[in-house]
Amino acid sequence: MGGVRLRPAPPVRAPVMDERPRGRLSRLLWPPLERGGLVPAAPPVPIRSIVRRFWPDARPYRKWLLVSLVAIVLVPAIDAAMIWMFKLVVDEVLRPADLGAFWPIAFAYLGLALLASVVTFVDEYTSTWVGERFLLGLRTRVFEHVQGLSLDFFERRRLGDTLARLTGDVAAIESFVLSGLVDALSAIVTIVVFTTLLFILSWELALASLIVLPAFWAAARWFSRRIKEASRERRRHSGSISAVAEESLANAPLVQAYNRQRWEVGRFHEQGERTFRAQMASTRLRALYTPVVGVIELVGGLVVMGVGTWQLSRGSLTLGGLLAFLVALSRLYSPVKSLSKLSTTIYSASAGAERVIELLDHEPAVADGRRPLGRVAGAVELDGVSFAYPGTSGPSLHDIDLRVEPGSTVALVGRSGAGKTTVAKLLLRFYDPDAGAVRVDGVDLREARLDSLRANVALLLQETLVFDGTVRENIAYGRPDASDEEIERAARAAEAHEFIMGLPHGYDTQVGQRGRRLSGGQRQRVAIARALIRDAPVLILDEPTSAMDAESGDRMLAALGRLMEGRTTIVISHDLLLARRADEVVVLDGGTIVEHGTHDELLAAGGDYAHLWWLRHGEPAVSA
Repeated sequence: MGGVRLRPAPPVRAPVMDERPRGRLSRLLWPPLERGGLVPAAPPVPIRSIVRRFWPDARPYRKWLLVSLVAIVLVPAIDAAMIWMFKLVVDEVLRPADLGAFWPIAFAYLGLALLASVVTFVDEYTSTWVGERFLLGLRTRVFEHVQGLSLDFFERRRLGDTLARLTGDVAAIESFVLSGLVDALSAIVTIVVFTTLLFILSWELALASLIVLPAFWAAARWFSRRIKEASRERRRHSGSISAVAEESLANAPLVQAYNRQRWEVGRFHEQGERTFRAQMASTRLRALYTPVVGVIELVGGLVVMGVGTWQLSRGSLTLGGLLAFLVALSRLYSPVKSLSKLSTTIYSASAGAERVIELLDHEPAVADGRRPLGRVAGAVELDGVSFAYPGTSGPSLHDIDLRVEPGSTVALVGRSGAGKTTVAKLLLRFYDPDAGAVRVDGVDLREARLDSLRANVALLLQETLVFDGTVRENIAYGRPDASDEEIERAARAAEAHEFIMGLPHGYDTQVGQRGRRLSGGQRQRVAIARALIRDAPVLILDEPTSAMDAESGDRMLAALGRLMEGRTTIVISHDLLLARRADEVVVLDGGTIVEHGTHDELLAAGGDYAHLWWLRHGEPAVSA
């Protein structure tokens, strides 16, 4: 029995592990990471290169970054002044019990608190605004780059993984380039301010408190490298989850029709399990890092308390000075801890940046030409064209010679896989030929600008593509400046006006995602109207009547016949009733031209075309 055969569920392969020899504690805290998954890992990129790559995206916001920089300096300075006020309260008010000295200090403290509130608000608002604008601009730039990639990219890459890079991975870059930079500057300024305050209060205690700083950096260095690797795997596996979900949900009718829901759930769970393990590896490291740093901070505090108590007993330090020192020390350790922890955050975010860089480094397989084309006459020529799709073993077209005169119609017929649609893709420069040349009006398409070439071609693909929007918007997609009258005229010519007026809101009816609220034939007629309204001198029709019944197809043939007048038309069709209306019929087989001529000539020759006629109509061929 014939039918579609789905490949069985993929066997569960043993994960590839990191085989470096390590100790028992290291294996417990940092287990080997899996290297499998649907999405390959992005090449590693040095931190410095990532910053150089994306810093230009922040240049438009430099003046606002300066505002944040001023706030970064003011916040710790005000905080240090408030700590000094606390010292004065203890030494000048509490110990001598002098209420008169309280009021000036209290009003000064209140003024500093109000100033700190204003500066903090400006800092947070400005930082968020800059970050979101940076993120919007970068995400738009990446999306624009993806839109400019050649068709082979979308045919070979998983869409879900590309979407994950456009969303989560791009967001990681903002935390790397802007938020990370601002946090680092804030931590450095805070460290400088409070280190200065500590030395002013007591240089002996200050030296004692700085003993533990190398321990902070050593811990951050040890953990950051391991967190970076775990984060890279987590990012990659999250792309695999998106790829599986997008592929499965996009093919929901097929999945349900073949009762493959459990298999798809299994695929999704497998990728989710990989992501879970990578996430837990990262979480274990982060969870361990926090108490390690806490212990280092506690040791530093105990050392200061011991030395401070000794100084207090000798009378070389006041009680207010000791208390203020301890408060300032807590303020110092906080940014030191944040700065050391920031390195782990940066390494984690760099994993997303690497995936975006890999996407941006992908160059279009088809390079844009320099020669603009005006409105062409429509002479199409394939001169010795050979082409093989990337990754395939054999050519789809081999040594094709074909010329279509302006205003004439050529039908490309043949069995599935003969190379008919490939001709249309080469004419639109979705691909370039491996040998030979494709020309329009004598111009090699490799020399022509892509936008000017495609402005001269109206296309109707075999797969009906409809966007989630109104019927009017889908038809006008072929020419956005089309008037309502032109849209209706195109719909009438495509035999679509009648069913459109029967929809709940006529031309303003929402068609749903991929046009799922319309039938297959209705989607086909909307797509035909979209191609017709373009009014291009070259028209490519790929199975234009494939989704229509016989009566609608006959009406469509008459409408297409009127609209093809004066245009160079290439018809790709299995419908030989449509092919026999062409000025010339070209029969392809195995990527080569095996016959060409008029319908009557090919029938009389008794070759492949006549055989196809017999197979489809079951009766002797008759002339049109």
